[in-house]
Amino acid sequence: MELVEKFEAARPRLLSLAYRIVGSYHDAEDAVQTAWTRTQRADLSDVANLEGWLTTVTARLCLDLLRARERRGELPLLYEDVPGEQSSADEEFLRREEVSRALLVLLGELSPTQRVAYVLHDLFAVPFDRIAAVLDATPAAAKKLASRARTRLRDIRPDEQEPEVDEHLEIVEAFLTAARGGDIARLVTLLAPDAVRTAELSLLPAGARTDVHGATAIAEETRFFADRIAAAAPVRIAGHPAAVIAPGGHPFALIRFRIQDRLVTGIEITRYTPGAISAAAGT
Repeated sequence: MELVEKFEAARPRLLSLAYRIVGSYHDAEDAVQTAWTRTQRADLSDVANLEGWLTTVTARLCLDLLRARERRGELPLLYEDVPGEQSSADEEFLRREEVSRALLVLLGELSPTQRVAYVLHDLFAVPFDRIAAVLDATPAAAKKLASRARTRLRDIRPDEQEPEVDEHLEIVEAFLTAARGGDIARLVTLLAPDAVRTAELSLLPAGARTDVHGATAIAEETRFFADRIAAAAPVRIAGHPAAVIAPGGHPFALIRFRIQDRLVTGIEITRYTPGAISAAAGT
């Protein structure tokens, strides 16, 4: 098999890996294309595992990009900082690849080295000796970075939590599902009759109220935010149910829910700020 054929066979996996590291389809494509340019110029006579070599090169390029963003104060990559066409491409790739929207947001709250170590090991099963080569670290240090990332994500991801938290997150998911489908009747059954929705004025269209009272009014209002609800995913913040609105995987706003007796009694919508989830979770 010719080199170009081997690279094209590896391209989908490299693009998938790069996207999860950098969180941008455009930047992931650039990293993979640069990896191909370096492959053409490299002496591969001693390379026994071409796919492993390509993974290392691509991951290093992605790490360099994350570090450059960090120096420019661009971590995480926020929705308002991404051009519309790039955000649309990210959203399309995210849905096609079935990437977890919430996980992308949470990965953005990790340091560049933690993110690379976690994605390579936990999502792509790359051994720590190869991760160490990417990070210019020892295998033990690479393992520690992945472990720290895993701990931070475990604190805030909606997996394997206390029964009450699981139940509340199920209610949040049911709320989002009904809102996406325009099921107003179902939304009303999930809301307490005297529920209150509050939101920052800057997140609302002109003329919208910062406070909305009552199950029916809140349920009917969701029709005007279908695009945002379609880009929302459940998360856990400091042990409480929430959701993050992240078009293309780029965080835009947080939705906090208050739940009592299996009914949503309050919804608070605030603009996302860097580190908002992990800071609230105390990580």
